[in-house]
Amino acid sequence: MPTFREAREFLLQYRVDYAAAVAGFRWPEPVPFNWALDWFDAGLAQDPALRDRPGLWIVDTASGDEARLSFAELSRRSNQVANFLRALGLRRGDPLLLVLGNVVPLWETMLAAIKLGAVVIPATTLLTPDELADRLERGRARFVVAGADQVAKFDSLRADGVTKIVTAPDASAGWRSYAEATGHADTFAPDGATAADDPMLLYFTSGTTSKPKLVRHSHRSYPVGALSTMYWLGLQPGDIHMNISSPGWAKHAWSSFFTPWNAGATIFVVNQPRFEAKSLLATLQRCAVTTICAPPTVWRLLIQEDLAACKTALREVCSAGEPLNPEVIDQVRQAWGLVIRDGYGQTETTAQIANPPGQPVKEGSMGRPLPGYHIQVLDPDGNAAREGEVSITLGPQRPAGLMQGYQDAAGDVASAAAAVYRTGDVAYLDDDGYFHFVGRADDVFKSSDYRISPFELESVLIEHDAVAEAAVVPAPDAIRLSVPKAYVALVPGAKPDAATALSIFRHTRGRLAPFKRIRQIEFVTDLPKTISGKIRRVQLRRIEHERDAQPTTPRIRFSESDFPDLQSDRSA
Repeated sequence: MPTFREAREFLLQYRVDYAAAVAGFRWPEPVPFNWALDWFDAGLAQDPALRDRPGLWIVDTASGDEARLSFAELSRRSNQVANFLRALGLRRGDPLLLVLGNVVPLWETMLAAIKLGAVVIPATTLLTPDELADRLERGRARFVVAGADQVAKFDSLRADGVTKIVTAPDASAGWRSYAEATGHADTFAPDGATAADDPMLLYFTSGTTSKPKLVRHSHRSYPVGALSTMYWLGLQPGDIHMNISSPGWAKHAWSSFFTPWNAGATIFVVNQPRFEAKSLLATLQRCAVTTICAPPTVWRLLIQEDLAACKTALREVCSAGEPLNPEVIDQVRQAWGLVIRDGYGQTETTAQIANPPGQPVKEGSMGRPLPGYHIQVLDPDGNAAREGEVSITLGPQRPAGLMQGYQDAAGDVASAAAAVYRTGDVAYLDDDGYFHFVGRADDVFKSSDYRISPFELESVLIEHDAVAEAAVVPAPDAIRLSVPKAYVALVPGAKPDAATALSIFRHTRGRLAPFKRIRQIEFVTDLPKTISGKIRRVQLRRIEHERDAQPTTPRIRFSESDFPDLQSDRSA
């Protein structure tokens, strides 16, 4: 088996030769390997061609501020943070909850935690106090690193024995200041070797019938596994790579952390108070960004601008999260002469299937299996099928980029021990070996690239006094692709009117992060169910996609836009 460096060099060499890359690629050996020490520090920060180049470049469009840190600077500063955290008691295997936006301390803390062997729990800054409490409890977090905007959320939470660190200049009561790290040494000595299967990341991901599941990744699965993502994105040393993604989600780790730095590329970030396509395009042009990955929601907004007038340095343009409209691809091709290349993966994996550089792109296809992934399409009985569940072959062909497993409340992990790992996504396999996404095998759906669990939203809805039952499905949306819509059956005596709808909207907004909020409500007398009493969301989804058909009975529907009082907070 090759070393990490050899495997990386192989994929860079065959970046446009898909057949050779798939045939010849082998995952590196599962030997002791600490990516932050053995690759970032010993490789990028020491390479004469790269060490003084920007490893991280953040542009704030509102203030005009910019932060540029070289690979060498990031190495030294993350050493200081690692020594600071160690002095506070963070040890190998300790979980650390990270609640930061796209600010420099996020990257420094990630590197520092990896060097220490701590387990990072990335969390979006949009989480509510209740959701943060769940992360603290089930993630068993011993440390928190958060921004000043998060401090108030923790005031009402029980955090006994948790060391809290805030990135604000002045620490609040009960918090330590991140600035203390500057007083520590900028060299770091690890306390021992890091095994390939030592835990490194713990992600909370939506499910259909329970609270978010805990996906655990190792020091091998995401850093080494991200080689497949590097191949899909087509990154090369010296690139300036912009990935539009929020911290706290796996895609941020994919394309705003491991993958660019595997390639030796600059991570480029644009912070905007609210997304603004014209400003983003101007920044992309001014800073000579060479590669970009953005969710379909962003691409649909970008094409509303004059793309042809934006003279870019772009070489690669990619998209992920959900299928992209053909008309968007056509408009970008006409303006820039570049084809948006789709890719597919999960929180549980790195990129599995994609359209890599130099390969024919089929309209509507998410591509072919990436080097190191052996993919099958299986029917419910496990037989090969033309349309079925996307399934990863395990055993000797198990990819490095697959999670260790799902962690339970006790901290134990149930690993994937079967012959295949079923992704839960259904795809159609054509005669040329290209995969075409069909949908989820369960009811989870995407909205603005966020993964939404109907179960989570329904659990909040039924806490409202007027709600007897509820079912949440995606409703089509021109920009977000889909938004959460609730079909609601009321308790006896409750009126299906505007006042009730407004009360339900307010109830959910106070308990759900903005990206999960219910955007539409339809009142019904009862919900479609199976013989066993399970709600048939598939029937409701069909109604949504046929919503222009003439209804047989009057429908009582309300949207957020019907209530001006709700318009002051449209942050997601």
